[in-house]
Amino acid sequence: IHMDEGLGDTIQFARYLPMVAAQGARVLLLVSDALCPLFAGLAGVSRCLPLSTGALPPFDAYCPMSGLPFAFGTTIETIPNARSYLPLPPRDRVQAWQDRLGFRDRLQVGLVWSGNPKHSNDHNRSLPFELLSSLLGLDATFVSLQKDVRPGDRALLGQSGIVDLTDHLTDFAETAALISCLDLVISVDTSVAHLAAALGCPTWILLPYTPDYRWLLDRDDSPWYPTARLFRQGAARDYAEVIDRVRSDLSRLIADWPAERHP
Repeated sequence: IHMDEGLGDTIQFARYLPMVAAQGARVLLLVSDALCPLFAGLAGVSRCLPLSTGALPPFDAYCPMSGLPFAFGTTIETIPNARSYLPLPPRDRVQAWQDRLGFRDRLQVGLVWSGNPKHSNDHNRSLPFELLSSLLGLDATFVSLQKDVRPGDRALLGQSGIVDLTDHLTDFAETAALISCLDLVISVDTSVAHLAAALGCPTWILLPYTPDYRWLLDRDDSPWYPTARLFRQGAARDYAEVIDRVRSDLSRLIADWPAERHP
């Protein structure tokens, strides 16, 4: 089974790999190098190979990751939607992130505001960091999950007070370990949104007016991810209005968050 679409698609459809193995297959998985450490411990995967590998071992049949929903005859009603289906990050990695983050006395919120600039719909799905400024005054600890910060965002990010430890995010397993330390992830439609939701972390996903097919229309939940909430642009295609709604809901979440639960 091989990766054939983006990183987010691969994370989304990894839920089918244990189902393939349950049919009696020995699953060889070929994915990007950055995903290999994350998927190596996934149930049903006999061997995870990076795309940079040389010759492949022998195989009898193959299927692209994006073909798995079709192979299993998936409908909206039969989507395999476990709250979490990725392996838990190793305890030592999680502890390392907890140590980096330090004492936990407020809600901890991860932020991602832009995706791959080469994506054909990036101009609609990504937003400038400046639009998040109205969130940063809230009584929460904001943590950057944003790799490859764009030049136009770099200076403002450095002045924002956001916790930025992204130099340590060397692969998706490290990002998963950091997410495991957070209470909430707020992200545009990119791979980290899929990762957070696949780990069962509460995830608020910011969507353009015309979203990718997987998010459907006219709903604020997702049949793919039980812990995801969808914040959609209106017909005006204005992310500022989306951020206003996020700020209002986040303010309520912060007000209800008892610090004593998180020593």
